[in-house]
Amino acid sequence: MVDHHHHEEEFRLNDPEFNRLNQRLDRRNFLTKTSMGIGALALGALFGNKLMGNAPRPAVSNATGDMEQEILRALPHFAPKAKRVVYLFMSGGPSQLETFDYKPALVNLMGQNLPDSVRKGQRLTGMSANQSALPMVPSYYKFNQHGQNQTWISELLPYTAKVVDDLCIVKSMHSEAINHDPAITFFQTGNQLPGRPSIGSWLSYGLGSDNENLPTFIVLVSKNGQKDQPLYARLWGNGFLPSKHQGVQFGSGKDPVLFLNNPDGYDGADRKEMLEYLSKLNQIQNSTYGDPEVDARIAQYEMAYRMQTSVPEVMSVADEPEEVFELYGPDSKDPGTYAANCLLARKLLEKDVKFVQLYHQGWDQHGSLPSGIAAQCKATDQATAALITDLKRRGLLEDTLVIWGGEFGRTVYSQGKLTANDYGRDHHPRCFTMWMAGAGVKPGISFGETDDFSYNIVKDPVHVHDFQATLLHLMGIDHERLTYKFQGRRFRLTDVEGKIVKGILT
Repeated sequence: MVDHHHHEEEFRLNDPEFNRLNQRLDRRNFLTKTSMGIGALALGALFGNKLMGNAPRPAVSNATGDMEQEILRALPHFAPKAKRVVYLFMSGGPSQLETFDYKPALVNLMGQNLPDSVRKGQRLTGMSANQSALPMVPSYYKFNQHGQNQTWISELLPYTAKVVDDLCIVKSMHSEAINHDPAITFFQTGNQLPGRPSIGSWLSYGLGSDNENLPTFIVLVSKNGQKDQPLYARLWGNGFLPSKHQGVQFGSGKDPVLFLNNPDGYDGADRKEMLEYLSKLNQIQNSTYGDPEVDARIAQYEMAYRMQTSVPEVMSVADEPEEVFELYGPDSKDPGTYAANCLLARKLLEKDVKFVQLYHQGWDQHGSLPSGIAAQCKATDQATAALITDLKRRGLLEDTLVIWGGEFGRTVYSQGKLTANDYGRDHHPRCFTMWMAGAGVKPGISFGETDDFSYNIVKDPVHVHDFQATLLHLMGIDHERLTYKFQGRRFRLTDVEGKIVKGILT
């Protein structure tokens, strides 16, 4: 019996052209050449090609090395408590003294100078460093006890107070960053300087997508937030990770995602022809230069094509019953408001978008704090609590992690002129409050304690990197093992620090 396979192999070994090609197929060339084939398969989905099935492709880039491939194959490292995250970022630094960190002893210290024994020579910003005095001021607003554990909550947050038994309030957050941009960048990327991947990008890279028709990481920015401090797209950027892992911002206008719809005069056939030619150009570029971003670019075109139908569906609230709008508040009918974005976040989480981030600006109250923070709480309180309630009644809170907080807190002393009913507060990174709810965190508790001045932490400090490590842990990731090699060094979200805050975990 003739062994055709043996003869075919013998023929190839004697073929000079085969040997020449075989010698050139080292590891780098193999990845470069095969990426064209993988990219072509990806492009097939643009035209309804189902060769790869309906399962989302893993978040593996051909540009990554062997170590990165092993890292991704190992994920998740253990069974996750959370499948998805919604991060409500209160940009500007909400005052813990007017929201969650009740300090009744300050009533008797109104106007007195902050003791040196409390300040301990700690850094001040340039905005209050030259003040002749640092007069302490209690909260203008009252606190009341709520929930099974009689947790103290400000009267500014009546709706949040109703869901306090679902919250894990962390009062001992701290950061090294004392100014807005470094502080926000630190929270979102693990470093005060720009250039690192954001949390959502790390999760996209490590865990991939659970919905092939929507991005893994979506960002919503309130249109009605006060723009005291700017937000930059790099806060949800991919840094040095492949570009397909960057956050996608959804807007509130006619086109929620820019350049997603076909231009005027184009139809599906035109788009198909254009993408076919574009695919050929991308393959030429990949063949010539071995550019690792080509596959990411093709994947983005593929996603954009699918989003042309998925985005209008998820953005529409026409089918929501009236009681849902009543739950989230009247602003929820106004696209782009914080309330409308909270409702949209619930819809995205229902579609298994892995990481949804809301940004709401306007918490930077250096002056006129009583009126300013009252307005901010009114704009956000009802919708925030509604999101918790809505997720819970739909059975989503048990595997969704909800996070609320800003980049730092505010000082116990007044910045600027202090009067009986008006004052301001400066930045304070030494202690501030955040809360979490849902998957894997203990409900109805307060964790960590500050001193009588909410100036220093006296129990269970939680650093920014600890928060990041705990978030990744809840998603089934060991923060020390999720790394990416860039410029000769392996980077991770938590840099070289971070410990899991086990005291808040179920």
